[in-house]
Amino acid sequence: MNRLLAALVLCVVPALAQTVIPLQSREGDYIARNFKFTSGETLPELRLHYTTLGKPLRDAAGRVTNAVLILHGTGGDGHQFFRPQFADVLFKPGGLLDPAHYYVILPDDIGHGKSSKPSDGLHARFPHYGYVDMVEGEYLLVTKGLRVDHLRLVMGTSMGCMHSFMWGEEHPGFVDALMPLACLPVEIAGRNRMWRKMIIDAIEKDPAWKGGAYKTEPQMALRTAADILVIAGSAPLPMQLADPTAPAADKALEAHVKAYMGEMDANDLLYQVASSRDYDPSKDLGKITADVMWVNSSDDFINPPDLGIAEREAEKLKHGRFVLIPGGPGTHGHGTHTWAAVWQGYLAQLLKESAK
Repeated sequence: MNRLLAALVLCVVPALAQTVIPLQSREGDYIARNFKFTSGETLPELRLHYTTLGKPLRDAAGRVTNAVLILHGTGGDGHQFFRPQFADVLFKPGGLLDPAHYYVILPDDIGHGKSSKPSDGLHARFPHYGYVDMVEGEYLLVTKGLRVDHLRLVMGTSMGCMHSFMWGEEHPGFVDALMPLACLPVEIAGRNRMWRKMIIDAIEKDPAWKGGAYKTEPQMALRTAADILVIAGSAPLPMQLADPTAPAADKALEAHVKAYMGEMDANDLLYQVASSRDYDPSKDLGKITADVMWVNSSDDFINPPDLGIAEREAEKLKHGRFVLIPGGPGTHGHGTHTWAAVWQGYLAQLLKESAK
C-alpha cells in the first residue's frame, strides 16, 4: 500500500523518489494458516510479507544472536527503512545495524504493504484486525516463518513504536533491547484519537464509500483524510522555512494532498487507522525485562510532550530511559523517528548497555 501515507512516517514529504532496495536484501512471504483474529474472524491464509538484510548467526546452542526486528508506522511498510535518512546512516558498512553483522527483519504488517489487506479483494469483509493481531503476526513471522528464536533488538517507529512496547510485555526474555521511536505507551485518546476518528468518519460517512463496496475511491473522504494527515505529520519549523509565504504554503498543501490521494485506498486506510483501538500497554510496562531506550521529539504533533505522559510512564520501566529530543532545524516533527542521524547516538548506547 502507500508509502506516501507515511506522513505518520515522514513528516509530509510525499514527493520522495522511489525507494532503491539494496542488492543484498531478500523478500518473501510467510503464510499463516487459519489465522484467528481477536475479533473472532478467521482468514484461511494470512500472507505476511517481509524483507531481510544479512544472515542469522547462531551461538553454540543454536540460538540466533544477531536478529533485529524493525517495525514500520501506520500506512508504511518494511521498504520505508531503505530511504537514505535511515538506511544510509544505519545499514551502511560500519553502521550501527550493518547487515554484515546483523540479521535485519523488516515486516509488512497486516493490512500494509504486500501483506494481506482489504484492497486485495475482501474490501470491508476483511477481518477487523487490531494491534494485538498485528504483533501476533509479527511473532509468527519471526518464529515460524524465519525460525528466529531470539531478537537482539526490536525497534519501531510510530505504530511500530507502540508495537515494540507490546513485544516487551508479551515476549519477555525473547528480546534483549527495545527502541520505541515516537509514541506513548497509553490508550489512544484525546486529540490523538480525535484525528483518527475524523478520518474514520470521513470515510464511513462519504456516500461514495458504499459500505466499503466502492468501485472508485471516495474522493471527498480521501481529500479530508489527506488534509488531516498533513497536519498530523507536520512540524512547524520545517514547514515555515519551506513555505514562508501564503502562495507557497497553498501550493505545497495541494501537492501533498494530491500525492496522498494518488496512493490511498479508503478501506485499507480505514482499517489501518482503526486498528489502534485495542492498544494500551500502560498497565504492564513493569513486565518488560529488556533494556529500553525510548525516544520522542518535542515537535511531535501526535505525541506532544506537554501531556507529561512519557515521564510518568517511563517510571514504570525497570530498565528503561526516556529521551526527549528538542525540536529544531534538524528535527522533523513526528517523522523525526525515521531520521536516524538525530538519534543514532542513543541507539549506540542501547546496543552497548544491552550487550550480554
